[in-house]
Amino acid sequence: MEEVWDILLDTLLDGVKMLPFLFGAYLFIEFLEHKASDKLQNALSKSGNHGIVAGAILGIVPQCGFSVAAANLYSGKVITLGTLMAVFISTSDEAIPVLLSSPGNAGALLQLIIVKIVIALIAGFLVDLVLKIRHVPENKPELQDHNVLCHHCGCEHGGIVKSAIKHTVNIFLFILLVSFILNALIAWIGQDTISKIMLTDSIFQPFIAALIGLIPNCAASVMLVQLFLAGSLSFGSVVAGLCTGAGIGLAVLFRANHNWKKNLLILLLLYGIGSVSGLIIHLLV
Repeated sequence: MEEVWDILLDTLLDGVKMLPFLFGAYLFIEFLEHKASDKLQNALSKSGNHGIVAGAILGIVPQCGFSVAAANLYSGKVITLGTLMAVFISTSDEAIPVLLSSPGNAGALLQLIIVKIVIALIAGFLVDLVLKIRHVPENKPELQDHNVLCHHCGCEHGGIVKSAIKHTVNIFLFILLVSFILNALIAWIGQDTISKIMLTDSIFQPFIAALIGLIPNCAASVMLVQLFLAGSLSFGSVVAGLCTGAGIGLAVLFRANHNWKKNLLILLLLYGIGSVSGLIIHLLV
């Protein structure tokens, strides 16, 4: 029992150290979403042939707001499949705030952002190119009311401070839970055993991480980042998981787009791109 309390205390101390950074990150994110979300979303819907570039860049904005917007815009035939894939791939849900809250990971964060943008651009252009070559009709603008950014969590109500506190508390609790479980596992079964379970250094690890990333919940991105920081996931594997981690955007796609066959193909395509991209990085780095 004493060991459990020691693990819990260490987890709380580590969590409290990152709390100010986490709140600062969310305060900035909420300011951006409340003040500029409509303009950014309009830029995505009106970007035309440049939608893939806009999608890859806008998707980097932390949280899954733009993946939700992209799912609705695609379902409304406003953006192409390539743009949707670019947004989904570049989205990292809660990964960026969690990395920002852990001092000393600026280099890894910058690499992650650059790599995901590059993968999103390549994948987006290739998808649209293949559709064009195969003469598959692209989406034509049918603009409706797509003011959906972050509507799923209700954070559009209230000021930015209130929203930032809400997100900070929710993710902080997730971080504490995941950190406690990881710390307990390390203490009881050892880092080597965890590495074996996660197939560390195995070419199959990116495929497992990509599968975790498909979970439509912010817990998936938090778990992936925590495993990466703990040394149980390679950089390639965390890239794979975060490329498929479009957050609740995937769930919104299945709800808004009634073509289930196409939705499943998009899901498989996203998993394939994330897994293969992560595997290539895993082998090269």
